[in-house]
Amino acid sequence: MDRIAFRNANLFDSRKGVMRPNATVVVEGSHIADVLFETTRVDAAQSFDLADKALLPGLIDAHVHVTAVTHDVLRLSMQPPSLITAQAKQVLEGMLMRGFTTVRDAAGADFGLQEAVERGLFAGPRLFISGWPLSQTGGHGDARPKGAQTMFCTCAGLGLFGAIADGVGEVRKAAREQLRNGANQIKVMAGGGVASPTDPIDGTQYSLEELRAICEEAAAANTYVMAHAYSPASITRAVQCGVRTIEHGNLLDEASAKAMKACGAYLVPTLATYAAIADEGVRLGWTDAMFEKLERVRYQGVEAIRIAKAEGVPIAFGTDLLGFMHARQATEFALRLPAMSAAEILQSATSVGAEVLNQSGRLGVIEKGAAADLLVVEGDPTRDLAPLQAPDRGLPAVMQAGRFYKNLLTSR
Repeated sequence: MDRIAFRNANLFDSRKGVMRPNATVVVEGSHIADVLFETTRVDAAQSFDLADKALLPGLIDAHVHVTAVTHDVLRLSMQPPSLITAQAKQVLEGMLMRGFTTVRDAAGADFGLQEAVERGLFAGPRLFISGWPLSQTGGHGDARPKGAQTMFCTCAGLGLFGAIADGVGEVRKAAREQLRNGANQIKVMAGGGVASPTDPIDGTQYSLEELRAICEEAAAANTYVMAHAYSPASITRAVQCGVRTIEHGNLLDEASAKAMKACGAYLVPTLATYAAIADEGVRLGWTDAMFEKLERVRYQGVEAIRIAKAEGVPIAFGTDLLGFMHARQATEFALRLPAMSAAEILQSATSVGAEVLNQSGRLGVIEKGAAADLLVVEGDPTRDLAPLQAPDRGLPAVMQAGRFYKNLLTSR
């Protein structure tokens, strides 16, 4: 088995949030064989001197939609799954080239796309899929326009729209169906949304009994529930019923943050999507009502991060982008800087993301035995995140599971 050595590296210790100089990292096959901090000769088929460069674990985006190949929901509903999957190839490759070696898909990707990546048919980040998001009638995942009884969709099989389920029996069955089809976690719409046509942003969705039932089904399968929620009420209800991660959470207040902390929940902010939509909303055909909801939450995202951080709520990294806006994925780094340090942002996209995925020690770290997901970054990203925001120049190498997908380094 060939060995690859990265020598003289400034290694990002994602658990502690610090750079450690003079590291040698040895890769064998798909895993890290050793991490050394003393001058030691290492026999390797390839050896790279990383003087003046940083070595990071592969990044984790905990909220993406890789099959949202267009922002136009109606157009998307009219496309067959084969065409959507073909277009998702470019989305996946783009994420990987930006350094995201693992992503949690929050609705859309199915087990077939997941397996295509695992087999190497598509180059892309490893996928943790949610299947169809669970939504009550009229909830955030109910995409039917007012007056429509059904949603016509040729994209059957992909979880681009909600699995509409009402009542404890229906939500249990819907959760079990997602798990049967390979979902790594369950997604539930626990409150109103910005882009949905009929639900108020500060509304709560699903009864406590329904939420508890969904969480029970996830726990029975040794996994967890992620919940779309903005308002303090929807956040508090969700975590007290057993939800593990709150997606977006822009209207978080001190009381709901305390509830999250008490319940051991994680916050997954997605600032990039609001900035992108604010810039592109007219082009996207957004209505005045949708813009009103956007403006209400857009500038509260940073404050929500500040509140969560003050209460000790762990914060993961998410983006929630659609269509052509996927290219803005790396803007999330800068958008968080008013509330987090560069090192904390890197932790959110590495070790904290791995905790969310129940992959601590395997992903998001550079440690012996971990997956060989490694990024070579110009400069010191704990001081300046600019190289990650311009990956064409700032990211000379991307390795996932021991395989280079980008390598501009010179072997010595």
